[in-house]
Amino acid sequence: MPLRRRQFTALALGAPLLTTAPVVVRAAGAAAPAWPAQPLTVVVPFAPGGSVDVAARLVMPRLAERLGQPVVIENTVGASGTIATQRVIRARPDGYTLLFGVASPVTIAPLVSPGRFRYDGLRELLPVAPVASSVFALVARPGLAAGSADDLLQLARQHPGRLTFGTDGIGTSLHLTGELIQQLAGIELVHVPYKSGPQVLTELAGGQIDLAVLPVALVQPFVLEGKVRGLGVTSRQRVATLPQTPSLSETPALQALDVEAWQGLLVPAHTDARIVERLARETTAVLAEADMGRKLAEAGFKPLRMTQPQFAAYLEQEKTVLESTIRKARIRMD
Repeated sequence: MPLRRRQFTALALGAPLLTTAPVVVRAAGAAAPAWPAQPLTVVVPFAPGGSVDVAARLVMPRLAERLGQPVVIENTVGASGTIATQRVIRARPDGYTLLFGVASPVTIAPLVSPGRFRYDGLRELLPVAPVASSVFALVARPGLAAGSADDLLQLARQHPGRLTFGTDGIGTSLHLTGELIQQLAGIELVHVPYKSGPQVLTELAGGQIDLAVLPVALVQPFVLEGKVRGLGVTSRQRVATLPQTPSLSETPALQALDVEAWQGLLVPAHTDARIVERLARETTAVLAEADMGRKLAEAGFKPLRMTQPQFAAYLEQEKTVLESTIRKARIRMD
């Protein structure tokens, strides 16, 4: 079963806690219904300026206008996004505290470290609506004797356990994507975890590692400038901003690969169904706007629209695939 739409954001386990000052997005002054009757807080589990934060700040102003209340964006960084996730799990289920979530802290962290992260993100949170998806890329250092994904697979089979690939940490979405590539292709690479994607990219461009799995938005300028080589993107379709980089699924051994990273809104379990339905409806309406689609595309995203039940089912299916990948790769942090 292909792995679909992974969230591949930084998940550096053990990172220090950092809570930035709230950013308030003001509503346009529409009359507020019974709910919401006060400002909403959207918790972003990663630092300002990162891909998750960028998507949140694009969408939340329009959501605030449609709800008729301000939306306060709070970046709460630490422990791979799990501090922010657990904060929302513990919040009152009144519709005023939302998580702008991704797979890494919601689903992956409890799977790779159940002793440390004792929560079930898909039981203690309610999926409301997806917002956007992004794509990863497999990139190589300058001078690596592999001009294509096919070349890489041949090289890896000739030298099993010799080539290294970097990601933003053990058990992250990027790491799991690298493991899935190995499982599908039947090759053996050595994982080198770092604390952040930019650090990985710097090491790759400097030749300290052979390969990396990173978000397209991050590697795009380096690929276009020839500082690293793009071997393929993880989605089935090529990415418009990297038209010369093929999809990895064009390689026969990787034809089942289809990975995109989701970002979406979740609320504490037991939130009133009418609130969840309203949030889902308004978020979907925002994403349907042509101007929003353009802004997301320019930032390296595409709108990801599903109904609330479809989103919940999608995350359950994703969890099944993640569990299989983690088990086969024997990834464990406890």
